[in-house]
Amino acid sequence: MSTPKEQLNAAKLRMGSFAKATPDMMTAFSKVSRVATQAGAFDTGQRELIAVALSVAKGCDDCILYHVDAAKRQGASRDALIEVLEIAVEMGGGPAVMYAGRALNAWNEL
Repeated sequence: MSTPKEQLNAAKLRMGSFAKATPDMMTAFSKVSRVATQAGAFDTGQRELIAVALSVAKGCDDCILYHVDAAKRQGASRDALIEVLEIAVEMGGGPAVMYAGRALNAWNEL
């Protein structure tokens, strides 16, 4: 079984391949992503944690890895991650519990 770091690298490679196949679309998506995560009322780390919660509730493994890594790099704390995971579980029910475990494992491994 691969580590979260290896899984994240594989996801980034897949995203890079898709970006080469459709550069205009991915350039536009990258701009949306930059705007969505820039500091405002929430700092960048908090915005990334919101993205983690949504990733957990939606059940997207690659999104979880990507946004956990970004939240961690932006200075978010493990305690803050756990709080947003609690909200994700409230909103996502049983499946979100499973993805919350994935998110916490990714935090611990990245």
